[in-house]
Amino acid sequence: MLEVLELLGAEGARLSLAELAGTMAVPKSSLHAILRTMEARHWVDLDPSGTRYSLGLKALLTGTAYLEGDDVASLAGPVLDTLAEETGESVHLGRLDGTDVVYLAKRESRHALRMYSAVGRRLPAHATALGKAMLSLYDAAEVRMRLNWPLERLTPDTVTDPDALLSQLSEARLRGWAMDDGENSPDIRCVAVALGTGHGGGDAISCSAPKSRMDDARAAEIALAVTEAAHSLRTLLKRLGQH
Repeated sequence: MLEVLELLGAEGARLSLAELAGTMAVPKSSLHAILRTMEARHWVDLDPSGTRYSLGLKALLTGTAYLEGDDVASLAGPVLDTLAEETGESVHLGRLDGTDVVYLAKRESRHALRMYSAVGRRLPAHATALGKAMLSLYDAAEVRMRLNWPLERLTPDTVTDPDALLSQLSEARLRGWAMDDGENSPDIRCVAVALGTGHGGGDAISCSAPKSRMDDARAAEIALAVTEAAHSLRTLLKRLGQH
């Protein structure tokens, strides 16, 4: 059951019984019985054709309960609102999970031209400002151990060379913020600051915009705003004695 949820969540699309059984390497007859139970309990849904499965309402409710019970995510709302209002751009709270970053919260840009994102979306940490901000908290040996090599290339600008990535992380460590320059989505720039909170790999806040709205000078301004937002959220957490 858990493997079904993980697979449907990772794919983000409807899958047939044959596709699920093939990926999981289990007999279709056994899996079909499990899927019937999961459908009856609303963990999975069937499309109108009755042939393809997706996550159900119970999965959504469980995910929502996770975010409501998470101290960082629950306190971040007003901080993200302020940052989005100040910059006018897309803002995210992310968490490092293994080799990926998972979006925990987002605020949309006020502009029509903006990046696509969704809460719960997973992206390779090495190709995102969020991920690089959090990876910069570790030394080179730890980074090499944490990531899966060779690194996946998402765009022509994705940094996949180990030495080049470690150099970027060293720079991010020194200045206090990381940048993704078209490495996750072409023509999108993003800056991020790690919170240094203790959730496995940690958490970070980012701000993203098309390159046409984020030249080097604007990136430095946004980095300052994100740094102040991260400081505000750390302060809230410390006041409540949660970290």
